[in-house]
Amino acid sequence: MKKIPERQVPGLWRFALACYARPGVEAACLALQEQGADICLLLCGAWLESRATACTPERIEALRAMAAPWQQAVVAPLRQLRRQWKPASTGDPALAALRDRLKQLELDAERLLLARLEDACRAWDDQQPAAADWLAELSPPAADRATLQILRDAAHQDQLAPGSD
Repeated sequence: MKKIPERQVPGLWRFALACYARPGVEAACLALQEQGADICLLLCGAWLESRATACTPERIEALRAMAAPWQQAVVAPLRQLRRQWKPASTGDPALAALRDRLKQLELDAERLLLARLEDACRAWDDQQPAAADWLAELSPPAADRATLQILRDAAHQDQLAPGSD
């Protein structure tokens, strides 16, 4: 994998937004989420993979240990409430506005998690000759490999895009 100069490597949040905006990635992420994947972890893994950062069991565990409590205590309850309100909010403009605020809180919580994950792995600048399989390691065992490949391909495109910093 081509090494990207550090000044051209976007931060994890910007990387995640650019990656998520690629064709097919949103649907892939939603499918993976339904399969039990933590999308913030997968986006972090895609970012690390695109930087050719060495993938080790200790690093995988460190990222999981950081993400799981935040997902369980913050993101999941917001997502669950937002989903519960969806049917009722279609006919209730006031509830729809509250649901939109919940959606923004959920996004803010994911952004904070991505910032924490980035901070945790910022010092991992060791390169390896071939791309690490971060996505396979961070996904649930039942995750569809073809769907993971959509995310991997999008991440690679984002890193090689001119002006991606």
